[in-house]
Amino acid sequence: MWGPAEDAPAPVRPAPLIDPFQRAITYLRISVTDRCDFRCAYCMAEDMQFLPKRDLLTLEELDRLCGVFIDRGVRKLRITGGEPLVRRDIMHLFRRLSRHLRSGALDELTLTTNGSQLARFAPELSDLGVRRINVSLDTLDPRKFREITRRGDLSVVLAGIEAARAAGIKVKINAVALKGVNEDEIADMIAWAHGLGMDMTLIEVMPLGEIEGDRTDQFLPLSVARERLEQRFTLTPLPDRTGGPARYVRIEETGGRLGFITPLTHNFCESCNRVRLTCTGKLYMCLGQEDAADLRAALRASPDDALVTQAVVEAISRKPKGHDFVIERARPAAVPRHMSVTGG
Repeated sequence: MWGPAEDAPAPVRPAPLIDPFQRAITYLRISVTDRCDFRCAYCMAEDMQFLPKRDLLTLEELDRLCGVFIDRGVRKLRITGGEPLVRRDIMHLFRRLSRHLRSGALDELTLTTNGSQLARFAPELSDLGVRRINVSLDTLDPRKFREITRRGDLSVVLAGIEAARAAGIKVKINAVALKGVNEDEIADMIAWAHGLGMDMTLIEVMPLGEIEGDRTDQFLPLSVARERLEQRFTLTPLPDRTGGPARYVRIEETGGRLGFITPLTHNFCESCNRVRLTCTGKLYMCLGQEDAADLRAALRASPDDALVTQAVVEAISRKPKGHDFVIERARPAAVPRHMSVTGG
């Protein structure tokens, strides 16, 4: 017989997920849908063929899989898409996952969004414990925004950002640097974002999925963008890390923070602590490689989590040291799946 509850031994937690290079996997990105209400020219073909809805994991299955990862030491969840907020009843998943924040098992629940649905959902996201989000926004020019997204309305996105800020959510702007498209307004976007107290991150275009154009025409090395920014701003390197691949600087003139994500000109894999789960239950151990584990089959084979946990552990044992992105191989795409499948 155990004595009083306080005398009982603490439950033994399962071993954390450690990859072959001794990196602890503490960050899971979950793509809840491959669908999006935009068709950004560097991300999707204009006439996209989306997955049949019957192939998607249910929200309950996504919740169950997240629980398996949290039990094995994952401390941060990022909900992505496509555009995650277009999935029907998506707030049901956020409500379920927020229990891990309340219990202390999870440090952070966040999302990446194009901002189109933020005005509608920001207050509830804040109530559920979402404290910061990433908004993908590549231009502040309404005409150019429409051209890049093929169907988006900049004013709607800006209203969504304001709604998130009003709800107490910290917003970071993610902008893909596009040669000949937005390279002339990057400095002004930084000044705008920092003026509203928002961090900003610049991202090199990635060779994921077939699109109508040639990504070598879109590719702007961030080393070039940085040199141009240094003609206007003073950039001071920072040691800050937020669990992702960005390297940060402080812009002395604005006091704000700027990140650089450089998968092509500077490999960021040495400290990778993340894996990606698709809406169909495929687990990708690396964004830039095609090896994946089918967790859906294990999930549906048994009502308990033993099989799926075994599948997760086996998959992490295959996590590679780094990706294979090379912009010169972008036609055809270095990786054939679109970013919307694996999550931005």
